[in-house]
Amino acid sequence: HDCWTTPLEGKNRGRGLALGMWTMPGGTASCHVNLNGDGSVTLVLGTPDLSGTRTSLGLVAAEALGLALSDVKVTIANTDAVAYSDASAGDRITYIASIAVGRACASLIESMKARVASEFDTSPEHIGYRDGRFAASGVPEMSVSWEAMALRSVRGDGALSASGVASEIPDGAAIAPNATAHVVDVEVDPETGKVDLLRYTTFQDAGLAVNPAQVEGQMQGGATQGIGWALSEGYDYDEDGRLQNATLLDYRLPTSMDVPFIDTEIIEIPSEAHPLGIRAVGQAPIVPPAGAIANAIYNAVGARMRQLPMKPETVYLAIRDSEGQQA
Repeated sequence: HDCWTTPLEGKNRGRGLALGMWTMPGGTASCHVNLNGDGSVTLVLGTPDLSGTRTSLGLVAAEALGLALSDVKVTIANTDAVAYSDASAGDRITYIASIAVGRACASLIESMKARVASEFDTSPEHIGYRDGRFAASGVPEMSVSWEAMALRSVRGDGALSASGVASEIPDGAAIAPNATAHVVDVEVDPETGKVDLLRYTTFQDAGLAVNPAQVEGQMQGGATQGIGWALSEGYDYDEDGRLQNATLLDYRLPTSMDVPFIDTEIIEIPSEAHPLGIRAVGQAPIVPPAGAIANAIYNAVGARMRQLPMKPETVYLAIRDSEGQQA
């Protein structure tokens, strides 16, 4: 990749690489899929919407049912409306909830096959579903569209719905590890210790990127958080143990002035533990930034950084210390 092979030009510039990984704890997720008379479905989730899960899980349902995303209406229910679902945390939502959604959609299709089979006077196992149509095996003229069956179900035989639950992964179990690599170019001012990020690139194995734009956002957001921990974020206590930077006015978060555009490279190596190959994405990008930036500083000025955050004064003293050792 050119982020690694492009020559660095300029004095006191360096390039650093660091690797990281994270695992997903598992848990439980539940959902309902309700069939509407116009052929659309309503997907009712038991988990709050964070980081675009409505879109991602809507895409999973649309793919499973052979529908357009616009035909999947996603709603977030309260805890009384669906079965138990764990918290929206720990990288678990898309991974676990997509299994529940897939099971609910498969169950809905089987229910519709049973009704089609009844109309065609055959058994459900002889009914196939493809490209929005149900058809009897070997008898192509015996077919009916998804939309037609949806309308008949609502007006005639009764509305259809299906539920899905995924809880086969014990809570607390580490599963579906995802790996990430970060490459950063920096410029260090040896007179002040100030570190400027010139270029930042992240690579991550997402297994299957259900929504690539969302995955990129997770990678960029995680890297930005890691950059903050690396360069500026830290608690300052006085001699009496009082926190001196307890507000966002004093606690130094990175801004757009501190972080360059973060390039993302999504790698897709399907997870064998997930039916769709999905891996967790959100937390792994937080891990490598500190190591990558520390390595880049060493590459630039020969100073090993062993303390976070790497504020200008910390970097300056490390440079002076390395110069003393070299002397």
